[in-house]
Amino acid sequence: MQSQATLKFTQVTPRKARQVVNLIRDKRVEEALNILAFTKKHAAEVISKVIKSAIANANQFKRVDIENLRFEKIEVDPGPMLRNAKRFIPRAMGRASLIHHRTSHIRVVVSDEKAGKKTSVKGNQKEVALGTKS
Repeated sequence: MQSQATLKFTQVTPRKARQVVNLIRDKRVEEALNILAFTKKHAAEVISKVIKSAIANANQFKRVDIENLRFEKIEVDPGPMLRNAKRFIPRAMGRASLIHHRTSHIRVVVSDEKAGKKTSVKGNQKEVALGTKS
């Protein structure tokens, strides 16, 4: 069974959030929460909340064991930039630019190991019989 959780418009830059997501990709959910608990980044705290929300969504209909949950998909997409018109950064020759605050959308999809197991088919590596030209 799949369940998902989404956090939108969080004030974490997508680049820094992807660094944390790459630490926990291809891990079990329980192990990922342990890794995030000891990661000293602001994005780790935000991502762990999204993962806990996905676990709660999985438990909503059917009681799920956390040990059997795996990440089906975890992605960080850029959101809109927040532009505060009252704050500027000085530039060369007396100019000023607005300060841009980047936001991101974080999406986590978890599923049971039993349902998550699929046969891996590599579509790019097709067996092609090469014939010889005469």
